[in-house]
Amino acid sequence: MAERQDDAAGLTGLREAIEQGRTALGIELGSTRIKACLVGPGSAPLASGSHDWENQLVDGVWTYSLDAVWSGLRDAVAGLLDDVERQYGVRPTTFGAMGVSAMMHGYLAFGEADELLVPFRTWRNTSTERAAVELTSLFGYNIPLRWSVAHLYQAILDEEPHAPRVRHLTTLAGYVHWRLTGQQVLGVGDASGMFPVDAATTDYDARMLAQFDELVAGRGTDADVAALPAVADLLPRVLPAGADAGALTEEGAALLDPTGTLRPGIPLCPPEGDAGTGMVATNSVAPRTGNVSAGTSIFAMVVLERPLERVHEELDLVTTPAGDLVAMVHCNNGASELGAWAEVFGQFAAALGQPADPGAVFEAFLRSALDGDADGGGLLAYNYLSGEPITHLEAGRPLFTRTPDSRLTLANFARTQVYSAFGTLSLGMRVLAEEQVGLDAMFAHGGMFKTQGVAQRLLAAALGAPVAVGRTAGEGGAWGIAVLAAYRAAAQGAPAPAQDLGAWLAAEVFADAELDVVEPDAGDVAGFTAFLERYSAGLAIERAAVAALRTRETTQEND
Repeated sequence: MAERQDDAAGLTGLREAIEQGRTALGIELGSTRIKACLVGPGSAPLASGSHDWENQLVDGVWTYSLDAVWSGLRDAVAGLLDDVERQYGVRPTTFGAMGVSAMMHGYLAFGEADELLVPFRTWRNTSTERAAVELTSLFGYNIPLRWSVAHLYQAILDEEPHAPRVRHLTTLAGYVHWRLTGQQVLGVGDASGMFPVDAATTDYDARMLAQFDELVAGRGTDADVAALPAVADLLPRVLPAGADAGALTEEGAALLDPTGTLRPGIPLCPPEGDAGTGMVATNSVAPRTGNVSAGTSIFAMVVLERPLERVHEELDLVTTPAGDLVAMVHCNNGASELGAWAEVFGQFAAALGQPADPGAVFEAFLRSALDGDADGGGLLAYNYLSGEPITHLEAGRPLFTRTPDSRLTLANFARTQVYSAFGTLSLGMRVLAEEQVGLDAMFAHGGMFKTQGVAQRLLAAALGAPVAVGRTAGEGGAWGIAVLAAYRAAAQGAPAPAQDLGAWLAAEVFADAELDVVEPDAGDVAGFTAFLERYSAGLAIERAAVAALRTRETTQEND
């Protein structure tokens, strides 16, 4: 009886928190899912909603339509409001704060009348090699292919008709935030994937801004391009975590909730990228901490104690949401191919008259990897649905191959697919090891880690380091941006919270966090090392496949 009374009192307390707006809403637009997450006191998850979506390859460009952005956001928010009402018997009309996060980088270019000039070019596009190489040489700072400034400069190099008309650029998170609040701002972490940020000023690097303007102005007689505004005027204003980033307008409220239930006036935190929300979700914003986020792409973030000695094309230099320098190993290809094979096995089960829940199929497939040979039985796979800059591939072809003496079993096949998801990441992490970057803890989050003890164990083998997973690992970036919104709410009307982000997370969110830490198994480490040698040698096969096999889109264009 006492336990039931405690449960009832707890439910009443949460209902009151929802009614009084003592909550924070986080929305993240990921590569395959838009998710909304509501947190209450202590940033504990209360409810969620989601919407599945997929990028499209249109005229050789990976993109999402802006109509799909808004229909997906409305569906996710409606699902969250329904979930709150179902669990707590009340439909929220406001929140204490909210925030938007999305996949980083890419190119959203707008003109004088705020019109979109070309379809959204996502991080997945790898058509900016010339621009990235020239800018890296000019700045003495690695500019990856997916960064917004590389897309802008490539458009200038290619003399695209829209380039002289660009009047402001932003990321997907920055775009959604702008439409919700009217504010063209960006969190420093997301901004650092558009243009290099100076960690000392937590703003765009002044030297490099001037160099870019001189580069563009020096393009001969191209008067239209030379008349472009200064690049600093094209970029969103940079804000650190906790800063005032505006409030939800009437127009913004209607965009999210056409029913009119959601009221305007909700304060927003600075919009952030998925890398920044991953750092928050894993409490890895302090120096010598790091995290791995595994989804459609997979990347590792390591917070640095000092700048790196040299420029490395395998590493991005970005920042935490508070502005501290981070080395990022970003791989364009993550768990999508693993999921595709799980779907095939689900179809096979249905063909046998034994249909199964897709989630159960994925978990069974993933778990079978633990029974495989340590090296995957001599099998080899590449998960490259798109190009992979770390291994110098402009395009991708998912690939599976083996030698006649290999051991083809379900367990070995599953382990090889998981190893493939971590292969490029491991190559990039070796560069950090060569720079003698200190790392005390590596945290992991994302859908792969919902299945306890599988991806975590094999990631520990791939990194040769302990990997920790928390109870919120499956919540991912939507929870991370909700926590950042709660951090903004903690300011209570002040320009910014009095406590720095790392201290606040430690005291208010992760003080009682339960972590499952897996040490690398010696046999798994040796097995992954053997796999990685095979993987590195086999890249020649992947390059040949790219050259020999045209995509359907390429075939149609040539026809």
